[in-house]
Amino acid sequence: PSPLEKAMVCFGGMFIELPKAKTREMLRQDQEELDEEINNLRKELRVKVNRLYEAQGKPELKGFNLNPMSAEEMKLINRILEG
Repeated sequence: PSPLEKAMVCFGGMFIELPKAKTREMLRQDQEELDEEINNLRKELRVKVNRLYEAQGKPELKGFNLNPMSAEEMKLINRILEG
């Protein structure tokens, strides 16, 4: 597709026609911001859960500090499993 082609994008309850390249860049940037926010919330959750367990006099959760695999790592695992 030509970079001059347009895409329809919904903002609120309104559709706007924007160049595909601009739309793709906006989506990429939004996804990066969402990924960063998700990672920050996960880190905060770990700390809060540990504090809660400490306040209850329970031992710290084991395995709670694990990190999810990235999309690239998952692709590699799937490739290995498929043979």
